[in-house]
Amino acid sequence: METLAQLAHGFAVALTPANLMWCLLGTTLGTAIGVLPGLGPALTIALLLPITFQVPPEASFILFAGIYYGAMYGGSTTSILLNTPGESATIVTALEGNRMARSGRGGAALATAAIGSFVAGLIGTVGIAFLAPVVVDMALLFGPAEYFSLMILAFVMVSAVLGSSSVRGLTSLFVGLALGIVGVDLQTGQARFTFGMVELLDGVDVILIAVGLFAVGETLYIAARRYAGRDEVVPLRGSLYMTAQEWGRSWKAWIRGALIGFPIGAMPAGGAEIPTFLSYALEKKLSKHKEEFGTTGAIEGVAGPEAANNASAAGVLVPMLTLGLPTSATAAIMLSAFQSYGIQPGPLLLQTQPGLVWGLIASLFLANIILVILNLPLIGLWVRMLKIPAPQLYAGILVFATIGSYGISQSVVDLVVLYLLGAMGFLMRRFDFPTAPVIIGMIVGPLAEAQFRRALTISNGDATVFFTHPISLALLVLSAVALLAPHVYGWIRHRRTRGPDHVPGDA
Repeated sequence: METLAQLAHGFAVALTPANLMWCLLGTTLGTAIGVLPGLGPALTIALLLPITFQVPPEASFILFAGIYYGAMYGGSTTSILLNTPGESATIVTALEGNRMARSGRGGAALATAAIGSFVAGLIGTVGIAFLAPVVVDMALLFGPAEYFSLMILAFVMVSAVLGSSSVRGLTSLFVGLALGIVGVDLQTGQARFTFGMVELLDGVDVILIAVGLFAVGETLYIAARRYAGRDEVVPLRGSLYMTAQEWGRSWKAWIRGALIGFPIGAMPAGGAEIPTFLSYALEKKLSKHKEEFGTTGAIEGVAGPEAANNASAAGVLVPMLTLGLPTSATAAIMLSAFQSYGIQPGPLLLQTQPGLVWGLIASLFLANIILVILNLPLIGLWVRMLKIPAPQLYAGILVFATIGSYGISQSVVDLVVLYLLGAMGFLMRRFDFPTAPVIIGMIVGPLAEAQFRRALTISNGDATVFFTHPISLALLVLSAVALLAPHVYGWIRHRRTRGPDHVPGDA
């Protein structure tokens, strides 16, 4: 009952005319960004971070959450009609959705994606409302040692999940950790890694890092690949309404996808890629129309993964709000927005900022309703957006990134840092290093350092405190397993397939 009362308070916050306007703006902008290939919610929110200096926190996060949900919706349009996934989570949607579009069933594919996103979004948002207080109660049992070990687990898992290899992911993480310790150490008062520059005494602004890596770096990378090949937009044919048979084949896939996506998204190393692939594999196994998979396109192969994608997007908000742990690029940038307001997400957030948290959760319900109303009637508009000339689009992004970053402190040094980070982001994308762990390391790294020092202070410098507390020990063991298990599994598989006497590298 307490959760329902808090949710009612959240709706009172979200239903104010100003916040409704921000929700409508966020969902519309997010859908448009999701439709445009190569762009995504992380880049968009990074561009809009400077508004945190002018707009109340409730309005900002309602806007950001609307963009996040809207981009999940819009990404299906690009995957289905252009066969170009806007994000890695929509790769699976493109497998069957584009085949459906080419066989004249693009309308049905877009409809099942939109309605499935709505159903999964509602299930996921309900999950946030009822799971978040439970996670908070568990987190209150944690002390400094447990929090440090939990952050180590998050570092390892996120770096492994978001990168093509754990080495690349951990390398990006350590870059973020290095950026996070620039500035004055609050405990000793000593300057660290400032190179004698007064402008760096306060550290590198997280907004500059987010905008540099995601907006500037991603834009340079997309522009550099512009002539790698031209994609063809499949003309939209057929009705946007599903037949009774298509409804019957879709609704079970929506439910299954949502039930797979939300719990995996809520894990400290969840993400959206794993549940979408699991949902696709499950639907392919359960379907009575297996001959359509990989040929004319199976509607279950669109409905299930799209539901899993949107449910996992909702699940990602659980560890971010309750533990202060971002498990995706978008969540990491939203966490940086909390820092801009001087708000620290964690177990006490629901007590110290109830209007913000429950207003945000309530706005997600409203965003789902707005999105299902926007997506189907305006599909023609979203398709036309695919014809925006790429040079003008990328140039506009760079202009907004530059103006927004300069507006933070009117410092030329900030612009130099912005484009140095943008160049680094471009090189990371070029050589397949994930950029999200940089943001996560930069934000969570100083928090982990603070918890590490606090634990040692309480234990009078005894480092065994991390191993004598059962919860802390369990988290560290899980971290070691997550880091070593893929290598051990690869070694065992190698021994079985090539024999014990084979030495890698021999002819």
